[in-house]
Amino acid sequence: MSDGYQYDKIFDPSSSATAPVRAQRRRAGDRRDGEVYLYTDELILAINVALASARPLLVRGPSGTGKSSMAQHIARLLGWRYYEEVISSSTQARDLLWTFDALARLSDSQRGRQYPSLRYIKPGPLWWAFERGTARTRGAEPGTEDVPPAIDKAEGVESDAAVVLLDEIDKADPDVPNNLLVPIGSLQFTLREGEVEREIHAVATPLVVITTNEERELPAAFLRRCVVTTLERPDAGRLVAIASAHFGTEDTALYSQIAAVVEQLAVEKRAAGEPPPSTAEFLDAVSVCRNLKVDAGSTVWESVARTVLVKSRRDDAVSAGNA
Repeated sequence: MSDGYQYDKIFDPSSSATAPVRAQRRRAGDRRDGEVYLYTDELILAINVALASARPLLVRGPSGTGKSSMAQHIARLLGWRYYEEVISSSTQARDLLWTFDALARLSDSQRGRQYPSLRYIKPGPLWWAFERGTARTRGAEPGTEDVPPAIDKAEGVESDAAVVLLDEIDKADPDVPNNLLVPIGSLQFTLREGEVEREIHAVATPLVVITTNEERELPAAFLRRCVVTTLERPDAGRLVAIASAHFGTEDTALYSQIAAVVEQLAVEKRAAGEPPPSTAEFLDAVSVCRNLKVDAGSTVWESVARTVLVKSRRDDAVSAGNA
């Protein structure tokens, strides 16, 4: 990461106070702990623009480019709370504010148990980010009988501010982004459930990170309210830098060999109409070679590459490459 952009940064991963932890222990699976992330100048600028403008940050890019893992790393460096929701085709906009467990209420009713309707509310990620206190009480007054506190996934982080990841917004029905315009634009919403109507307002402005693989076009009105950036697939040099951030710099020759294979496979897979290897798959290949002591130029490596990087349905679709 260079320092080619000069401006007053709200978020600065290169500062001594918020320098990212360079984990050199064995990497296991997808990193979801927020410890390691490698930024570009353009991405740092986009994050700062979103923070300065109090707008959501929409991150475009193909799968496997690091869109989802970025949000938790930002929260870690800022010392903010972190919440996430993976969007699916069944997700509704209100689910990101709160959900109501009607089945649990029906079950209790059939057993002759009558509880306040707020007992069955589960606060969504935006509610937790906006107003942690009322999310904990499910909208009830503190100490309300028969309304147990909700579980805060960011318990232990005392910041009023939060980072929220809404992952893969393009999977949702087209109405979902439009229905989020008011909550994420005004940073407030109205809780209406049973006998309760309550206004929820953000105590501190959250950073809402929204990702899209661009499988579906997003509404223009939604895009106008977002700061937009794009993560491209990393080239070989950046792959080596990413591996160094995860595993340390003692095996850069190995990283370069595997990165060269990934670039070759990317060309072949695109020609075969298949997605190229992702950054996560590249890191898997590096981890395998480090942990099993596999030479990236060996016969064993060809089998490793087919297992971890190629994954083709047709044996002749792409080759494993030669490091």
